[in-house]
Amino acid sequence: MILEPDFVEKMNFYGRYGIKFLFIIDFEMKLPIIMELSEAKDFGIKYFIDGAKNYADDADADNILNKNELKIQKNPVSFEVYKKAFNNIIKNERAGNSYLVNLTFKNPVKINFGLPAIFYKSRSKYKLYFKASSSEFVLFSPETFINIAGEKIFTYPIKGTIDAGITGAKEILLNDKKERAEHLTVVDLLRNDLNIVCKDVRVNRFCFMETVKTNFGKLLQMTSEIEGKIKPDLNNRFGDILSSMLPAGSICGAPKRKTLEIIKETEPESRGYYTGVFGIYDGKNLKSSVMIRFIEKTGKDYFYRSGGGITVYSDAKKEYDEMLEKIYVPVY
Repeated sequence: MILEPDFVEKMNFYGRYGIKFLFIIDFEMKLPIIMELSEAKDFGIKYFIDGAKNYADDADADNILNKNELKIQKNPVSFEVYKKAFNNIIKNERAGNSYLVNLTFKNPVKINFGLPAIFYKSRSKYKLYFKASSSEFVLFSPETFINIAGEKIFTYPIKGTIDAGITGAKEILLNDKKERAEHLTVVDLLRNDLNIVCKDVRVNRFCFMETVKTNFGKLLQMTSEIEGKIKPDLNNRFGDILSSMLPAGSICGAPKRKTLEIIKETEPESRGYYTGVFGIYDGKNLKSSVMIRFIEKTGKDYFYRSGGGITVYSDAKKEYDEMLEKIYVPVY
């Protein structure tokens, strides 16, 4: 596996000449992987990106998961550990250092199937299976980062999640002061990020609901659609565009630079590929996703990374419970 420290220029080169490529960029942007689309199979990388995929369905994995119920045993970090990190974020927000911080943890889990089988059977708009000498992970993300079609960019930040089985769930989520403030902050941040590379930025749809099916039931997620027209000097300069917008605003917070410092001092370890972005350029359009809903394997142990946005309106117990609610696999 060849890492690409100068991923910006390589992506610009591929875009300039219409070369199809895959990219996987970690949160810290220290381990970016860029390769021609045809090479992904050679490295054992499997992807599903809004209908585009590079693998045949595995009948054996499908049969296994049809005969046995997928089970996830959650062994999360304790509430006391979470609360200590939460309090540090609230302290920074009350000091005016940030308005929104996305707090995440690496939670141990036990799963009765391997990551390849989970990849094949899970259903999501974006999926990725990755295995290298030091890393193996699978993700099934519902969140688009940016889509580029011609001269236009679209982004779809997700902020606000609730159990769809709760009576009046949609209204509760829409009227929740904390969730609305969090969503509005992220929408404003993504608008600002798009303004770096675009003109005529606008919000097409604000706070609409999307349903996600999981092995535990259904969730509602609050989403918005933002659009911009790429500045003429940046057309097909995909490296410049992405590097200007990373890390994704929805999984760090605002203001971005100071919030990234708070995340680094608060979270116990680096995120790696979790909450980075991945996607493909098919020669005409670029599609990408934020790498959330993420299970990784280290040795014989499995970990599910999850978290959520913290504002001054947040309640520690509710945020902790939301982090646990996001530990699921969309197998149904």
